Amino acid sequence: MAEQTSVVSQERYGQGFTYPDYIAQINVNKDMFEKYTETAADSMTADDVEFFSKAASMDGGAARMMVIGEDWCPDVYRGLPVFTRIAESAGMELRVFPRDENLDIMDEFLNRGEFRSIPTVVFYTSGGDYLCHWIERPAIGYAEGAQFVEEARKEMPADAEEAQVRQAARPRTLERYPAWQRATVEEMRAMLSEKLGI
Repeated sequence: MAEQTSVVSQERYGQGFTYPDYIAQINVNKDMFEKYTETAADSMTADDVEFFSKAASMDGGAARMMVIGEDWCPDVYRGLPVFTRIAESAGMELRVFPRDENLDIMDEFLNRGEFRSIPTVVFYTSGGDYLCHWIERPAIGYAEGAQFVEEARKEMPADAEEAQVRQAARPRTLERYPAWQRATVEEMRAMLSEKLGI
């Protein structure tokens, strides 16, 4: 919205789904979105709510949030309930865009300039100026995710396929999702604190 070259105009932003409308149209994992909506309720403190409310209401603040995701992605059904909690508690406007139907938007926010990683969360001012964005999962998620895959690999036959290894690691990852939700809040708070000077 801020840059002349962005495809995310004010009008395009308004075409995104609200969270309830997004959930109403998804095809898979509604149960997982519900599960992690429950754990997301514990991901924020009263101090976090106060911070995000201030970040959203100040002049030039993060009044709008855009999320790019897909219902089949575990990082999305873990993360989107957290983003929604932040937005609702702070009074931010939230719009969700399915990645595969909006690749032109996704390509503005490639992970390391190369990967279409989701979820991607973008913060804008009320006037549509870009502030900052966050991609995929918190640092602890990358570290622990790699650790769990490595542990699973050691427990499986040497000729096990990578997909089998990742599937075997999944239960450990899911157990850690509530902690990753809390870490997501902390990372977004730090990012906005630096950007907005609060």
